[in-house]
Amino acid sequence: MPSQTAESFRHSHVFLSTDHARSERRTWWVIWICAAMMLAEILGGWLFGSLALIADGLHMSTHAGALLLAALAYRYARRHADDSRFSFGTGKLGDLAGFTSAIILAMISLFILYEAVMRFFAPVPIHFAAAIPIACVGLVVNLASAAILSGGHDHGHDHGHHHHGHHSHHDHDHDHDHEHAHGAGARDNNMRAAITHVAADAAVSILVIAGLFAARGFGWLWMDPLVGIIGAVVIASWAVRLIRDTAGILLDMTPDAAMHEKLRDAIETDGDQLADLHLWRLGPGHFGAILSVATEMPRDAAYYRLRLSRFTSLSHLTIEVQRL
Repeated sequence: MPSQTAESFRHSHVFLSTDHARSERRTWWVIWICAAMMLAEILGGWLFGSLALIADGLHMSTHAGALLLAALAYRYARRHADDSRFSFGTGKLGDLAGFTSAIILAMISLFILYEAVMRFFAPVPIHFAAAIPIACVGLVVNLASAAILSGGHDHGHDHGHHHHGHHSHHDHDHDHDHEHAHGAGARDNNMRAAITHVAADAAVSILVIAGLFAARGFGWLWMDPLVGIIGAVVIASWAVRLIRDTAGILLDMTPDAAMHEKLRDAIETDGDQLADLHLWRLGPGHFGAILSVATEMPRDAAYYRLRLSRFTSLSHLTIEVQRL
Protein backbone atom coordinates (compact mmCIF):
# COMPACT_ATOMS: atom_id res chain seq x y z
CA MET A 1 0.00 0.00 0.00
CA PRO A 2 1.59 3.33 -1.04
CA SER A 3 2.50 5.67 1.77
CA GLN A 4 0.49 8.86 2.16
CA THR A 5 1.97 12.33 2.36
CA ALA A 6 0.76 15.50 4.04
CA GLU A 7 -0.26 16.82 0.62
CA SER A 8 -2.83 14.04 0.23
CA PHE A 9 -4.71 15.27 3.32
CA ARG A 10 -4.96 18.91 2.26
CA HIS A 11 -8.31 20.18 1.05
CA SER A 12 -10.04 23.27 -0.25
CA HIS A 13 -11.14 26.13 2.00
CA VAL A 14 -13.47 27.68 -0.56
CA PHE A 15 -16.79 28.00 1.24
CA LEU A 16 -18.84 30.10 -1.18
CA SER A 17 -22.42 29.58 -2.29
CA THR A 18 -22.98 27.45 -5.37
CA ASP A 19 -24.78 30.49 -6.86
CA HIS A 20 -21.98 32.93 -5.98
CA ALA A 21 -20.93 33.84 -9.54
CA ARG A 22 -24.50 34.14 -10.80
CA SER A 23 -25.51 36.30 -7.84
CA GLU A 24 -22.53 38.57 -8.46
CA ARG A 25 -23.51 39.05 -12.13
CA ARG A 26 -27.13 39.81 -11.28
CA THR A 27 -26.12 42.33 -8.64
CA TRP A 28 -24.01 44.22 -11.19
CA TRP A 29 -26.95 44.23 -13.63
CA VAL A 30 -29.19 45.87 -11.04
CA ILE A 31 -26.49 48.40 -10.16
CA TRP A 32 -26.35 49.53 -13.80
CA ILE A 33 -30.16 49.81 -13.89
CA CYS A 34 -30.23 51.89 -10.70
CA ALA A 35 -27.32 54.05 -11.89
CA ALA A 36 -29.04 54.73 -15.22
CA MET A 37 -32.29 55.61 -13.44
CA MET A 38 -30.42 57.84 -10.99
CA LEU A 39 -28.62 59.77 -13.76
CA ALA A 40 -31.80 60.11 -15.83
CA GLU A 41 -33.72 61.55 -12.88
CA ILE A 42 -30.99 63.98 -11.84
CA LEU A 43 -30.41 65.14 -15.44
CA GLY A 44 -34.16 65.40 -16.09
CA GLY A 45 -34.69 67.36 -12.89
CA TRP A 46 -31.89 69.74 -13.82
CA LEU A 47 -33.19 70.25 -17.39
CA PHE A 48 -36.87 70.60 -16.44
CA GLY A 49 -36.42 72.36 -13.11
CA SER A 50 -37.98 69.53 -11.04
CA LEU A 51 -36.59 69.36 -7.51
CA ALA A 52 -38.66 66.20 -6.93
CA LEU A 53 -36.84 64.40 -9.76
CA ILE A 54 -33.44 65.43 -8.42
CA ALA A 55 -34.41 64.35 -4.89
CA ASP A 56 -35.59 60.94 -6.10
CA GLY A 57 -32.39 60.53 -8.14
CA LEU A 58 -30.29 61.20 -5.05
CA HIS A 59 -32.47 58.75 -3.10
CA MET A 60 -31.81 56.13 -5.77
CA SER A 61 -28.07 56.68 -5.28
CA THR A 62 -28.29 55.34 -1.70
CA HIS A 63 -29.64 52.02 -2.98
CA ALA A 64 -27.10 51.91 -5.78
CA GLY A 65 -24.41 52.37 -3.13
CA ALA A 66 -25.79 49.53 -1.02
CA LEU A 67 -25.92 47.25 -4.07
CA LEU A 68 -22.35 48.25 -4.95
CA LEU A 69 -21.29 47.11 -1.48
CA ALA A 70 -22.90 43.71 -2.15
CA ALA A 71 -21.27 43.39 -5.59
CA LEU A 72 -17.81 44.30 -4.29
CA ALA A 73 -18.21 41.77 -1.47
CA TYR A 74 -19.03 39.06 -4.02
CA ARG A 75 -16.00 40.04 -6.12
CA TYR A 76 -13.57 40.20 -3.20
CA ALA A 77 -14.76 36.87 -1.75
CA ARG A 78 -14.34 35.20 -5.15
CA ARG A 79 -10.92 36.65 -5.89
CA HIS A 80 -9.54 35.83 -2.44
CA ALA A 81 -11.30 32.48 -1.95
CA ASP A 82 -7.95 30.64 -2.01
CA ASP A 83 -6.02 33.24 0.01
CA SER A 84 -4.29 31.39 2.85
CA ARG A 85 -4.59 34.45 5.10
CA PHE A 86 -8.27 33.58 5.55
CA SER A 87 -8.13 30.51 7.80
CA PHE A 88 -11.70 29.48 7.02
CA GLY A 89 -12.06 31.08 3.60
CA THR A 90 -14.03 34.16 2.55
CA GLY A 91 -17.52 32.69 2.90
CA LYS A 92 -18.45 35.09 5.70
CA LEU A 93 -17.67 38.21 3.69
CA GLY A 94 -21.23 38.20 2.36
CA ASP A 95 -22.54 38.17 5.93
CA LEU A 96 -20.26 41.10 6.83
CA ALA A 97 -21.54 43.03 3.80
CA GLY A 98 -25.13 42.10 4.72
CA PHE A 99 -24.60 43.33 8.27
CA THR A 100 -23.16 46.65 7.00
CA SER A 101 -25.97 47.03 4.48
CA ALA A 102 -28.54 46.41 7.20
CA ILE A 103 -27.00 49.18 9.30
CA ILE A 104 -27.33 51.54 6.31
CA LEU A 105 -30.95 50.44 5.84
CA ALA A 106 -31.68 51.15 9.51
CA MET A 107 -30.19 54.64 9.16
CA ILE A 108 -32.35 55.28 6.08
CA SER A 109 -35.45 54.25 8.05
CA LEU A 110 -34.54 56.68 10.84
CA PHE A 111 -34.10 59.49 8.30
CA ILE A 112 -37.49 58.73 6.72
CA LEU A 113 -39.09 58.65 10.18
CA TYR A 114 -37.54 62.00 11.10
CA GLU A 115 -38.71 63.63 7.86
CA ALA A 116 -42.23 62.21 8.24
CA VAL A 117 -42.60 63.47 11.82
CA MET A 118 -41.33 66.91 10.81
CA ARG A 119 -43.91 67.08 8.02
CA PHE A 120 -46.71 66.44 10.51
CA PHE A 121 -45.78 69.66 12.29
CA ALA A 122 -44.63 71.62 9.23
CA PRO A 123 -46.48 70.37 6.12
CA VAL A 124 -44.86 71.09 2.76
CA PRO A 125 -46.72 71.60 -0.53
CA ILE A 126 -46.93 68.48 -2.69
CA HIS A 127 -46.62 68.71 -6.49
CA PHE A 128 -48.82 65.76 -7.34
CA ALA A 129 -48.33 65.98 -11.12
CA ALA A 130 -44.59 65.33 -10.70
CA ALA A 131 -44.54 63.22 -7.52
CA ILE A 132 -46.98 60.47 -8.60
CA PRO A 133 -45.26 59.57 -11.93
CA ILE A 134 -41.86 59.55 -10.21
CA ALA A 135 -43.15 57.19 -7.52
CA CYS A 136 -44.67 54.92 -10.18
CA VAL A 137 -41.45 54.77 -12.22
CA GLY A 138 -39.48 54.10 -9.03
CA LEU A 139 -41.84 51.24 -8.18
CA VAL A 140 -41.38 49.64 -11.61
CA VAL A 141 -37.58 49.92 -11.38
CA ASN A 142 -37.52 48.39 -7.90
CA LEU A 143 -39.85 45.52 -8.82
CA ALA A 144 -37.70 44.75 -11.88
CA SER A 145 -34.55 44.90 -9.73
CA ALA A 146 -36.06 42.58 -7.12
CA ALA A 147 -37.06 40.11 -9.85
CA ILE A 148 -33.52 40.08 -11.29
CA LEU A 149 -31.89 39.63 -7.88
CA SER A 150 -34.33 36.91 -6.79
CA GLY A 151 -33.43 34.93 -9.90
CA GLY A 152 -29.89 34.62 -8.55
CA HIS A 153 -30.88 33.79 -4.99
CA ASP A 154 -29.39 30.60 -3.58
CA HIS A 155 -32.17 28.01 -3.46
CA GLY A 156 -29.96 24.95 -3.83
CA HIS A 157 -27.98 22.80 -1.48
CA ASP A 158 -24.34 21.95 -1.55
CA HIS A 159 -23.20 18.39 -2.09
CA GLY A 160 -19.94 16.57 -1.78
CA HIS A 161 -17.92 18.88 0.48
CA HIS A 162 -14.54 17.96 1.87
CA HIS A 163 -14.54 16.54 5.36
CA HIS A 164 -11.59 17.04 7.61
CA GLY A 165 -11.08 14.59 10.47
CA HIS A 166 -8.43 15.25 13.10
CA HIS A 167 -6.91 12.90 15.61
CA SER A 168 -3.81 10.85 14.90
CA HIS A 169 -4.32 11.72 11.23
CA HIS A 170 -6.54 13.78 8.92
CA ASP A 171 -8.69 12.52 6.12
CA HIS A 172 -11.33 13.94 3.83
CA ASP A 173 -13.79 12.60 1.30
CA HIS A 174 -16.70 13.41 -0.95
CA ASP A 175 -20.11 12.43 0.37
CA HIS A 176 -23.44 12.77 -1.39
CA ASP A 177 -26.60 12.38 0.63
CA HIS A 178 -29.06 13.22 3.31
CA GLU A 179 -28.42 16.08 5.74
CA HIS A 180 -27.99 19.51 4.14
CA ALA A 181 -27.96 23.05 5.48
CA HIS A 182 -31.47 24.48 5.39
CA GLY A 183 -33.04 27.87 6.03
CA ALA A 184 -30.66 30.32 7.68
CA GLY A 185 -27.73 27.94 7.27
CA ALA A 186 -27.95 27.98 3.47
CA ARG A 187 -29.11 31.57 3.04
CA ASP A 188 -26.94 34.07 1.13
CA ASN A 189 -27.20 37.12 3.39
CA ASN A 190 -25.36 39.34 0.92
CA MET A 191 -28.06 38.73 -1.68
CA ARG A 192 -30.71 38.92 1.02
CA ALA A 193 -29.49 42.42 1.96
CA ALA A 194 -29.53 43.54 -1.68
CA ILE A 195 -33.06 42.24 -2.18
CA THR A 196 -34.16 43.85 1.09
CA HIS A 197 -32.96 47.25 -0.12
CA VAL A 198 -34.95 47.16 -3.36
CA ALA A 199 -37.95 45.49 -1.69
CA ALA A 200 -37.99 48.17 1.00
CA ASP A 201 -37.91 50.88 -1.65
CA ALA A 202 -40.70 49.13 -3.56
CA ALA A 203 -42.83 48.87 -0.41
CA VAL A 204 -42.29 52.55 0.33
CA SER A 205 -43.17 53.42 -3.29
CA ILE A 206 -46.49 51.56 -2.97
CA LEU A 207 -47.29 53.36 0.27
CA VAL A 208 -46.27 56.71 -1.20
CA ILE A 209 -48.44 56.22 -4.30
CA ALA A 210 -51.43 55.32 -2.12
CA GLY A 211 -50.77 58.29 0.14
CA LEU A 212 -50.40 60.72 -2.76
CA PHE A 213 -53.65 59.60 -4.38
CA ALA A 214 -55.45 59.92 -1.04
CA ALA A 215 -53.95 63.35 -0.42
CA ARG A 216 -54.89 64.57 -3.90
CA GLY A 217 -58.36 63.00 -3.98
CA PHE A 218 -59.55 63.79 -0.47
CA GLY A 219 -57.25 66.59 0.60
CA TRP A 220 -55.68 64.38 3.29
CA LEU A 221 -52.23 65.93 3.29
CA TRP A 222 -51.46 64.10 6.52
CA MET A 223 -51.46 60.84 4.55
CA ASP A 224 -48.05 61.63 3.08
CA PRO A 225 -46.18 61.75 6.42
CA LEU A 226 -48.29 58.88 7.78
CA VAL A 227 -47.23 56.48 5.03
CA GLY A 228 -43.67 57.72 5.60
CA ILE A 229 -43.86 56.60 9.22
CA ILE A 230 -45.38 53.24 8.25
CA GLY A 231 -42.67 52.71 5.63
CA ALA A 232 -39.94 53.62 8.12
CA VAL A 233 -41.26 51.08 10.63
CA VAL A 234 -41.42 48.33 7.99
CA ILE A 235 -37.87 49.05 6.77
CA ALA A 236 -36.55 49.20 10.34
CA SER A 237 -38.08 45.81 11.16
CA TRP A 238 -36.43 44.23 8.11
CA ALA A 239 -33.12 45.88 8.98
CA VAL A 240 -33.20 44.68 12.59
CA ARG A 241 -33.94 41.11 11.51
CA LEU A 242 -31.06 41.18 9.03
CA ILE A 243 -28.70 42.68 11.62
CA ARG A 244 -29.64 39.99 14.15
CA ASP A 245 -29.14 37.12 11.68
CA THR A 246 -25.84 38.32 10.22
CA ALA A 247 -24.43 39.29 13.63
CA GLY A 248 -25.12 35.76 14.88
CA ILE A 249 -23.08 34.33 12.00
CA LEU A 250 -20.22 36.80 12.47
CA LEU A 251 -20.10 35.87 16.17
CA ASP A 252 -20.06 32.13 15.30
CA MET A 253 -23.37 31.32 16.97
CA THR A 254 -24.70 27.80 16.31
CA PRO A 255 -26.36 28.16 12.89
CA ASP A 256 -28.63 25.11 13.02
CA ALA A 257 -29.89 23.83 16.38
CA ALA A 258 -31.49 20.77 14.75
CA MET A 259 -28.22 19.73 13.10
CA HIS A 260 -26.39 20.31 16.39
CA GLU A 261 -28.62 17.73 18.07
CA LYS A 262 -28.43 15.32 15.14
CA LEU A 263 -24.63 15.41 15.33
CA ARG A 264 -24.82 14.56 19.02
CA ASP A 265 -27.25 11.70 18.35
CA ALA A 266 -25.02 10.36 15.57
CA ILE A 267 -21.99 10.21 17.86
CA GLU A 268 -23.52 9.07 21.14
CA THR A 269 -24.14 5.43 20.30
CA ASP A 270 -22.53 2.28 21.67
CA GLY A 271 -21.41 4.07 24.81
CA ASP A 272 -19.55 6.89 23.04
CA GLN A 273 -19.91 10.37 24.52
CA LEU A 274 -19.68 13.76 22.86
CA ALA A 275 -17.48 15.71 25.26
CA ASP A 276 -17.40 18.92 23.22
CA LEU A 277 -19.04 20.23 20.05
CA HIS A 278 -18.55 23.52 18.18
CA LEU A 279 -20.72 24.14 15.12
CA TRP A 280 -20.55 27.37 13.12
CA ARG A 281 -21.23 28.68 9.62
CA LEU A 282 -18.34 29.12 7.17
CA GLY A 283 -20.46 30.42 4.30
CA PRO A 284 -23.85 29.79 2.64
CA GLY A 285 -24.48 26.05 2.90
CA HIS A 286 -21.11 25.37 4.54
CA PHE A 287 -20.63 24.52 8.23
CA GLY A 288 -17.53 23.95 10.27
CA ALA A 289 -17.49 21.61 13.27
CA ILE A 290 -15.02 20.59 15.96
CA LEU A 291 -15.92 17.49 17.96
CA SER A 292 -14.29 15.83 20.96
CA VAL A 293 -15.44 12.25 21.40
CA ALA A 294 -14.83 10.18 24.55
CA THR A 295 -14.95 6.41 24.01
CA GLU A 296 -13.87 3.14 25.58
CA MET A 297 -13.57 1.47 22.19
CA PRO A 298 -10.43 1.40 19.98
CA ARG A 299 -11.88 3.81 17.41
CA ASP A 300 -10.12 6.57 15.51
CA ALA A 301 -11.23 9.80 13.85
CA ALA A 302 -11.88 8.02 10.53
CA TYR A 303 -14.55 5.88 12.20
CA TYR A 304 -16.49 8.93 13.40
CA ARG A 305 -15.97 10.79 10.14
CA LEU A 306 -17.67 7.91 8.35
CA ARG A 307 -20.48 7.99 10.90
CA LEU A 308 -21.03 11.68 10.12
CA SER A 309 -20.64 11.34 6.35
CA ARG A 310 -24.34 11.99 5.70
CA PHE A 311 -23.96 15.58 6.95
CA THR A 312 -22.85 16.97 3.60
CA SER A 313 -22.88 20.58 4.82
CA LEU A 314 -19.97 19.87 7.18
CA SER A 315 -17.33 21.32 4.90
CA HIS A 316 -14.62 21.46 7.56
CA LEU A 317 -14.77 18.73 10.21
CA THR A 318 -12.16 18.24 12.93
CA ILE A 319 -12.50 15.26 15.29
CA GLU A 320 -10.56 14.57 18.45
CA VAL A 321 -10.87 11.14 20.07
CA GLN A 322 -10.30 10.77 23.81
CA ARG A 323 -9.88 7.27 25.25
CA LEU A 324 -11.79 6.63 28.49
